[in-house]
Amino acid sequence: MHNKVVFQVAKSIDALGAPVLRFNFRGAGLSEGVHDRGIGESDDVRTALQFLIAEFPGVPLLVAGFSFGSIVGLRVGCQAPEVTQLIALGLPVSNSDVSFLSECRKPKLFVHGSNDEHGDVRKVEKLVPSLPGENRLVIVEGVDHFFTGKLSEVDQAITTWLIEQFPVLKK
Repeated sequence: MHNKVVFQVAKSIDALGAPVLRFNFRGAGLSEGVHDRGIGESDDVRTALQFLIAEFPGVPLLVAGFSFGSIVGLRVGCQAPEVTQLIALGLPVSNSDVSFLSECRKPKLFVHGSNDEHGDVRKVEKLVPSLPGENRLVIVEGVDHFFTGKLSEVDQAITTWLIEQFPVLKK
């Protein structure tokens, strides 16, 4: 939850006036429980979505995730009817099964570092255009998995895409 990429994503979305909820998966930070290889963490995302649905009835929901969180968030978000858009940062395609994305038609933004050590940029460049629905890939050049030194480019990618998706949002 306090990772600099996760914080930047929340800050970018909040700056547009949209509600944001950051949380730790079970076993991360001070949260209870233990890491569950994506199974229990999917329940964590579903619980967070139920909270947001109750707090903001009728508001379209967006799921954004970084690294392992992007896999879990995409998987749950693709299935949840309340989620209308998805953002994945640092998608770890080198060691994760992303085949479920072939069934997800929801608009998706992928932000990826050109030197990401957990997600071969060539695999991401091949994956994104093959997916159904409207998808955008933004490659941040010269950065690793954590977008070191270029979080402003992450902010710009998210802000631009969200304003296109939701014209009522303004920076």
